[in-house]
Amino acid sequence: MDNLLDYPLLIFALSFFTLCLSVVIGALLRRVRDLKGDTHKNYEVVLAAALTLLALIIGFSFSMATNRYDQRKNYEEEEANAIGTEYLRADLLPAAEADKIRVLLRKYTFQRVLFYNTHDTQQLAQINARIAQLQAELWSVVAESAESRPAPIIALVASGMNDVLNSQGYTQAAWWNRIPTAAWILMASIAICCCLLVGYDLRDMKAGRTLIPILPLIVSIAFFLIADIDSPRGGFIRVSPQNLISFSESLNAQ
Repeated sequence: MDNLLDYPLLIFALSFFTLCLSVVIGALLRRVRDLKGDTHKNYEVVLAAALTLLALIIGFSFSMATNRYDQRKNYEEEEANAIGTEYLRADLLPAAEADKIRVLLRKYTFQRVLFYNTHDTQQLAQINARIAQLQAELWSVVAESAESRPAPIIALVASGMNDVLNSQGYTQAAWWNRIPTAAWILMASIAICCCLLVGYDLRDMKAGRTLIPILPLIVSIAFFLIADIDSPRGGFIRVSPQNLISFSESLNAQ
């Protein structure tokens, strides 16, 4: 997890510090040049528009993060269903080949559960290598059976195995599908500008000390939550492989 966005707490700390500093800088700038009369009224319009834009950008980003989270959950469910279906279709093969398929699917399911639960980069690389190896072995067994006994039933088993392999690819693509960096840069830039404007609107910095951290805190919490939901591994809110675990436990109970 070399991506900074995989550390939501760090995002919160950096955001809060940067935005508080922006408010202070904005308050100091007012000492250089104050606003009077109609200019201050126009300034309030700009401030309100900037805060509205920030709220919209944060709302859209939160929606993007939750949609990606739901996508990861849906693909986990589909992956478990695909493996379970293929496990049952193995009964259509001869006993020896069916046993090979079941053993490999058990190992494959275990590795898929590890894929969801691990947070170590080196361990993840080993898991992905093992998954690729098991996929090759699974397809090899089905391909040999299809070559030796081409029949509609074997084609059904091959189709099910294809769904198993494809579901893993869809899951991986969903985990790579994150909020674009450009969207984060846009959010951060607008948030900094808003905090500068809010700080500039403080007439008395000493009297307004209690107001300085309010907007930075609210925005930082929003950034933290968005980063947490959008991070498949680094956040506190993660997709649990409940369906894969349930299927694995049902196999162990047999």
